[in-house]
Amino acid sequence: MIALGALMMAAPLLPLQAAEPAAARDPFRGPAIAQGNSPSNLQPSAPTRSAAPDSLSLPSVYSDLYVLGPADQLLLNFLDPAAKEVGGPVEILPDGTSTLALLGSVQLTGLTLGQASRWLTSLYSKQLVRPQLILSLTKPRPVQVSVLGEVSRPGLYPLSSFSTPVSAIQTAGGITLNADIRQIILRRPAGSSGSEKQTVLDLAQLLQAGNQRQNPILFDGDTIIVTRTEKPLPSEVLQIGLSNLSPATISVTVVGEVKQPGTLAVPANTPLQEALLRAGGPVPWRAKKNDIELVRLNRNGTTTTEFYSYQPGQSISKGFNPPLRDRDMIIVRRSYYGKTVDLVNEVVLPLSSLGNLFFQYGYYNNR
Repeated sequence: MIALGALMMAAPLLPLQAAEPAAARDPFRGPAIAQGNSPSNLQPSAPTRSAAPDSLSLPSVYSDLYVLGPADQLLLNFLDPAAKEVGGPVEILPDGTSTLALLGSVQLTGLTLGQASRWLTSLYSKQLVRPQLILSLTKPRPVQVSVLGEVSRPGLYPLSSFSTPVSAIQTAGGITLNADIRQIILRRPAGSSGSEKQTVLDLAQLLQAGNQRQNPILFDGDTIIVTRTEKPLPSEVLQIGLSNLSPATISVTVVGEVKQPGTLAVPANTPLQEALLRAGGPVPWRAKKNDIELVRLNRNGTTTTEFYSYQPGQSISKGFNPPLRDRDMIIVRRSYYGKTVDLVNEVVLPLSSLGNLFFQYGYYNNR
């Protein structure tokens, strides 16, 4: 059974739109139901399909974070031992209702746990002398969350219940090199009118100080947008690469005048100079160390080319030692010395061999 206190980590969201219709559902405060459906107007003495309650007071914020929906499984317990048989497991059906003893079909979808508890208490007060009850969540439904922006594989992902932005980003393949982890936008539907609420999360605080409030529980229908920055902080690049926000490894190809050319599996955000060292380093005399070419395949299908110098002692920076992305290619070109040696091997040596052949031919003919 999942205690309601497990939901305490969810962060409040700020209003995206100033005004919302009266009947809109706020995922943190529950829906405001139209007039005429209040408990005082219902007569649940006989099994009937009970409507949702009117707007209720919220004495405990922790019981009003999770919004119920189809496929949620609950457990209903009464404090009165004589009413023990009335309680038991409760499942919300695809139409959003649950069938309860003495009440019949009751609409619970769209209510928070706290609202549903108070709603059922008001209904059972017509049936029981002591209607006090405890409604707990035993198996929450899976959620679908959209992960967009600077992640490896943006899209819509089904996640397990009580997933967080970090687990959603991991499912989407991790963040890209230009992700701004200080500006992670979390959007949440706030009603049937299409209005939304949003908040900005700072995952740097989570990585550096363990601030769990920056990693709240996700609800069904949430959207996570990882914003882009053109100038990631060098002090954070390596830290992000070592965290589980980035892919575990990336593939980088190093070709040309290095000792061990080929495709390497390196940690995310590995600097250019480190990748060259992993490939054995440039071949002495043959490598043109001042003209290291980095070819990058962009997400829009284009490629960019930049040139760097081989400086193994250089700290990570965009200008001298950039962090690498998946599928980057590093080309180490030949120096003038290497080209000269190759020219000699391709032209002079064959001529020398040909001269030796003529010499041997003349020697044998003159015998």
